[in-house]
Amino acid sequence: MTSTSPAAGTRATSGDVPVPAVPTDAAIAAALTTIRRNIATFGGAYPDDTTVDDRYRLRPAERGIPVGGNRGWTTSFRTGMLWLAWELSGDDAYREAALVDTGDFERRVRAEEDLDTHDLGFLYTLSTVAAWRLVEDEDARQASLLAAEHLMRRFLEPAGIIQAWGDLSDPAQRGRTIIDSLMNMPLLTWAHEQTGEERFADAVTRHTAQLREHILREDDSTFHTFYWDAETGEPLRGATEQGAFDESCWARGQAWGIYGFAMNYAVTGDERLLEASRRCTEYFLRHLPADEVPFWDLVYTDGSDAPRDSSAAAIAVCGLLELAQVETDAARAAEWTARAHSILASLVANYTPATPEDSDALILHSVYDLPKDNGVDEGTLWGDYFYLEALMRVARPEWRKYW
Repeated sequence: MTSTSPAAGTRATSGDVPVPAVPTDAAIAAALTTIRRNIATFGGAYPDDTTVDDRYRLRPAERGIPVGGNRGWTTSFRTGMLWLAWELSGDDAYREAALVDTGDFERRVRAEEDLDTHDLGFLYTLSTVAAWRLVEDEDARQASLLAAEHLMRRFLEPAGIIQAWGDLSDPAQRGRTIIDSLMNMPLLTWAHEQTGEERFADAVTRHTAQLREHILREDDSTFHTFYWDAETGEPLRGATEQGAFDESCWARGQAWGIYGFAMNYAVTGDERLLEASRRCTEYFLRHLPADEVPFWDLVYTDGSDAPRDSSAAAIAVCGLLELAQVETDAARAAEWTARAHSILASLVANYTPATPEDSDALILHSVYDLPKDNGVDEGTLWGDYFYLEALMRVARPEWRKYW
């Protein structure tokens, strides 16, 4: 394994801004140990969204899908980790495990199992799109295009949004999207690149513009979720599903905003998306506690006994590094890079298991959904994925993302 990051205890510089060192070699080695053990534990079955007492359990059966089956929105984060592990190590055991998952994602989309979600972007970008990018698997490419078609069925005219969840006839979900959806747009961007069909790119442009205008608030915080009238396109109201209250700022959502707005700016060229990512970033950074890993909602500050969300920190690191790549202001880019390294260094030092054997998760102390008491102070599949992507981005700045 090779690393281009500074050794532990040293500091690099980006312009005039010192960049804290991240011990990427040791952190990656520990992560690979855990991922390899989880391959042996789960085989082709899928772990649940979060750990219980730091151990992943098999995904429960639901709606005819068996125990360990490929359902829900988080299964591809395991697959994405396998692809990252293969790229980082060159060990084909990770590649073979990723290809087993990829075949199952192809089966899932062709069988039309559990597809009523905008999270098809998460699910297929990190599995079949990654397989196409890395090993040119044609079956994976076709499955990815089919998933993109399914995602386009959720595009609502004239609101110009991709509906987030549920059957499109469900009145409780009709016209609703969430900030996470920014991260699902890359599947449509990839489909446009592959097919040349402008409808995919147009959906990305319109959807991200609507979120920029309505889910990002005047004070630079974000709503988790926003509703439009699906028939008239009129914007209705913001709310939360997993934050502390409707007007609070859910930490993971703000991190999705950093990454998602920056990534979509890169493909749309809409300068307002760049500004939206900057605004999300500045608010997020202003509301971090001393160790730079946020509480689960940004209304909480140092001295609170509220749980932290290390997964939000990992997403933010990736987002900051993405923003630094597309930032047009060199001083700001240097600042974003330095803060990303600083947050990641804190995650490595303070939020990883003491030894890989102590947990099935790569990072500890995440929160899935505190209002529903789901996955509080546990490891999460997405937290693990984005932590490993963050390490990849720092160790190998030339890495080509799957998004």
